[in-house]
Amino acid sequence: MLSLPDFTPVLHDRFTLDGYLPLPGLVPPEALQVLDGEVRRLEKLAVRRDFAMECMDDSPRHMTTLGGHVIAQESEMISRLYHDERLLALLGRIAAIKTVPVLDPLERHVINILHRQGDTHGAHTDDYPLALVLFTEAPADARAGGLLEYAPDATGLHTLDTTARRAHHRPGDGYLLRSDTTAHRVTPLKHPGVRRTVLNLAYTTPDRQQPTTPSASELY
Repeated sequence: MLSLPDFTPVLHDRFTLDGYLPLPGLVPPEALQVLDGEVRRLEKLAVRRDFAMECMDDSPRHMTTLGGHVIAQESEMISRLYHDERLLALLGRIAAIKTVPVLDPLERHVINILHRQGDTHGAHTDDYPLALVLFTEAPADARAGGLLEYAPDATGLHTLDTTARRAHHRPGDGYLLRSDTTAHRVTPLKHPGVRRTVLNLAYTTPDRQQPTTPSASELY
């Protein structure tokens, strides 16, 4: 389903330096149509979340989500994609770590949807070291919001307020994030009728299978 790039040292170097690696066009058009249809089908099971997450400096969550435990029951396609051996091997080479699936069914693959004006996924780091994010929907204009803001090797979430970098993505794009040490958030949607939908695939190492915060159980 994914158009995986060939591994090069440049991919590893960029990821190591920035904690972020853009993967434009990772989901080719025909596959994007299929994945988008699957995510829209699953959206009917998603739950609205509006709260401040205490364990992440009370950063806001205004979004609609679906946890991995439901996705695993409802979508063979996403489960198969998540466990793809070629994908795992490539991510491991880029990150230079032994990459394995997350055992916790709640957090291993989730769907995050921003679809109302003001929707945002506030500042946080993840429980596990790698997040591969696939876009099925995204604002066409960066000025509409829904941008990724990230700060590698962050000493705290406050780092985003002073040194954050921004990235705009389109449907079919992906990115890889060193998500446990890179503080990140999604800027609020500025207009009604704009949507940002992602499938987030979390990966870890064999010795890191326990979540470090209660964030996932609060959000999904």
